Amino acid sequence: MRSWIYAVMASVVLTCGLLTSAVSAAPGPDEILTDPREEAQAQALYDVLRCVVCQSQALSHSDAPLAADMRAVVRERVQAGDSHQDVLDYMQARYGDYVLLSPPLQGNTIALWVWPFLALFLGAIGVVAYIRHQTGRSVPQELSEADSAAARALMEEEGRE
Repeated sequence: MRSWIYAVMASVVLTCGLLTSAVSAAPGPDEILTDPREEAQAQALYDVLRCVVCQSQALSHSDAPLAADMRAVVRERVQAGDSHQDVLDYMQARYGDYVLLSPPLQGNTIALWVWPFLALFLGAIGVVAYIRHQTGRSVPQELSEADSAAARALMEEEGRE
């Protein structure tokens, strides 16, 4: 009976925690632009820019103080009339390629693009090699006449006892 009560209490606490984190991540009144077109552009930029202190979180999902500062810079650039690409270029020049959630394919980022495919390829080779190794071990071998006769003798001997 008590475990049921604890489960309900835990789910209530978890739900409250999730709701609190969702509310804290919502933009404040000072983070919303008055022009709907500019607000849409800023929101689109928040989704493609990374918070540089968080672990691969977009600006739109981060509640870190630096992310709030980065969103303020984006809003300033959008209000100044910069295009989507102009803001991306500015942020990339200021924070480096890491600020982009999808970094460009360059010499210094080639490993970021190649590594997942290389890991998948090497994993597939490993799986194929493992399966071949296992199937080679599980194939029954033909018994020689002497082994067959010895097995028959053992089976007859077991049947007599």
